[in-house]
Amino acid sequence: MKLAEQIVAQLQAAGVRRIYGIVGDSLNPIVDAVRRTGGSEKGGIDWIHVRHEEAAAFAAAADAQLTGELAVCAGSCGPGNLHLINGLYDANRSHAPVLAIASHIPSSQIGQAYFQETHPDRLFVECSVYSEMISTAAQSPRVVSAAIQHAVAMQGVSVITVPGDITDLDVTNEPPLYTPFVRGAVTPAPESLAALADAINAADKVAIFAGAGVEGARDEVLQLAELVKAPVGHTLRGKDFIQYDNPYDVGMTGLLGYGAAAAGMEDADLLVLLGTDFPYDQFLPDVRTAQVDRHPEKLGRRTDVDVAVHGDVAPTLAALLPLVKRKRSDRFLKQMLKKHHRIVDKGTNAYTRKVEHLTPIHPEFAAAVLDDMAADDAVFTADTGMCNVWTARYVTPNGRRRLIGSFLHGSMANALPHAIGAAFAYPGRQVIGVCGDGGLSMLMGELLTVATYRLPVKLVVFNNSTLGMVKLEMLVNGLPSTGTDVPVANYAAVAEAVGIKGIRVERGEDLADAYRQAFAEPGPVLVEVITDPNALSIPPQVTLDQVYGFATAMSRTVFNSGAGEVVAMARSNLRNIPRG
Repeated sequence: MKLAEQIVAQLQAAGVRRIYGIVGDSLNPIVDAVRRTGGSEKGGIDWIHVRHEEAAAFAAAADAQLTGELAVCAGSCGPGNLHLINGLYDANRSHAPVLAIASHIPSSQIGQAYFQETHPDRLFVECSVYSEMISTAAQSPRVVSAAIQHAVAMQGVSVITVPGDITDLDVTNEPPLYTPFVRGAVTPAPESLAALADAINAADKVAIFAGAGVEGARDEVLQLAELVKAPVGHTLRGKDFIQYDNPYDVGMTGLLGYGAAAAGMEDADLLVLLGTDFPYDQFLPDVRTAQVDRHPEKLGRRTDVDVAVHGDVAPTLAALLPLVKRKRSDRFLKQMLKKHHRIVDKGTNAYTRKVEHLTPIHPEFAAAVLDDMAADDAVFTADTGMCNVWTARYVTPNGRRRLIGSFLHGSMANALPHAIGAAFAYPGRQVIGVCGDGGLSMLMGELLTVATYRLPVKLVVFNNSTLGMVKLEMLVNGLPSTGTDVPVANYAAVAEAVGIKGIRVERGEDLADAYRQAFAEPGPVLVEVITDPNALSIPPQVTLDQVYGFATAMSRTVFNSGAGEVVAMARSNLRNIPRG
């Protein structure tokens, strides 16, 4: 047996069925070992040939996030594995169990400035939970085993660096088997529980802010909310797990936010953070705060925390509920729910009513129609930027749908490769990639991957010929938008050119029919929606600094002969907001 075969056998034993990557000289022994497994149809491993290694890492990240199982990507020496790094940062920050194989130059040449020489074992340290180089055949089995165990146990990225000549060595020893385990729950210390119960019982107004850590704890969170009459806000990553069928839901906070989550958090006597590492401290209020998290290093790193509880959310709340006294007054909860429904109805939903005849198409309307027509168990992937906003506000979770994106790393161009990974992970499920024209154009070569494998993904491209989120960031900071507009392109025609059905939609009344056609098509489809470039994401709470910055930017735009642009922007963002 060659070492490459041994490595592949170890991955196979750990349940790996796909490796995303691009073949290349130093990686060839691994690729050939994968070929000899016979592919997934014979119980082996499939090599998924992407067009850019960054896409390989994104696809593996999506695969791992959605299935919870180990996913693998690979890159050849030097530039090949270096391309993996952005997708691996995304995977690691998203707590996706991913193993990356970074092949290396010949071992005898390391340290001699050889052709394509980099040092992957050093480069990937910051975006991984484990990164080691295999130097000998005897060392390899334990390193590979440790890499698998770290990725699965710590829910992050492991990287093994292996010189191409090492993988071609003969081996005789049996590799250690992967050690499967059932993840245990972290239960809190009794004194932490008592402190949390005391804080909740002493507060008249309690608000809950939930993150992705509430997965599997939905019932307990709703029981707590009912007991203490607490409004429940959530992060974007927590949306899938807590928003649906939630009578206490008050939406999201932050720049992408909507509803009364921000108001509920600021008006509370006690804010309870559950399973969230929400990074934007400027949106976290200066109120008495309690935090529950399974990772103790995250306690208090975003905002001052008065009561810190180390534990998983489900067992913590199960033990907490008997200690909490039922609150008699639900006045605070009713106030926040009323405010939430008013904001959503008169703000968020206002952009989707009576706009089907407007041109260009309102992106909010395009997202709302997509939400109505998508399958109940659809997997949505969303590009960073304005697509994050539209999916956060208009894609409705129901306990079966999933929405993933580069929500913690914030990379452009993730939606298409994420959709590729999702399609391989769930071959019988509807996968919808919500792409911005900026993001799509960055990794547009992956349309060839979709076409090659005939992946039945539906790509909905919001084409406004501008980098909308960057434009908004500039305006809020008092800067006129510069360099945000991009040349007009016909992405539906590009899709057709590579063998994917393309549909271009320029009128709102044609949207439903376009989506209907796309979902009826058994193969891949790209629906290009020409949307209003002046549609902006207005957060539910706007600060005076933001208003000042926006006004300053508008003044500069006018003085630079851009009055027409200012008027168009005002019309796009105000024409549907109800008066009075």
